[in-house]
Amino acid sequence: MTKRGRCLCGETRWEFDGAETWSCYCHCDDCRRNCAAPVVAWLGVPLRNFRWTAATPRSFASSKGVQRHFCATCGSPMGFEADHYEGGMHLYAASLEDPVDFAPTFHVNFQSKLPWLELHDDLPKYDGTLLHAPEDLADYTTG
Repeated sequence: MTKRGRCLCGETRWEFDGAETWSCYCHCDDCRRNCAAPVVAWLGVPLRNFRWTAATPRSFASSKGVQRHFCATCGSPMGFEADHYEGGMHLYAASLEDPVDFAPTFHVNFQSKLPWLELHDDLPKYDGTLLHAPEDLADYTTG
């Protein structure tokens, strides 16, 4: 199955084949600031199954080994790659063509959740990143 996504103006588009590796909410300060949102929904896919299908996004090195991708025309955040998540592309769930199909399964960086954001789900909540989850959620070599 192929899933597709795009930016606000439609200039930057992406797609991937197969299933995502994981799907979650992130509460870290970097993600919140990048999207000007109280929480960000993500899905991770292996780079080998991913491709940009229209205008290639611009990239910003937000920290050492981290590239955040965004549309050069409208500025929409599109994705994230990091050396510490080798082989993976993290995509903003809200950029999906049909985000209704998105089903998050956990939270990361939950210790950074804003106190005024109320959440009432039963999803697992990890205080750290994907790298600190009990199972290896950042492994893009299998599947």
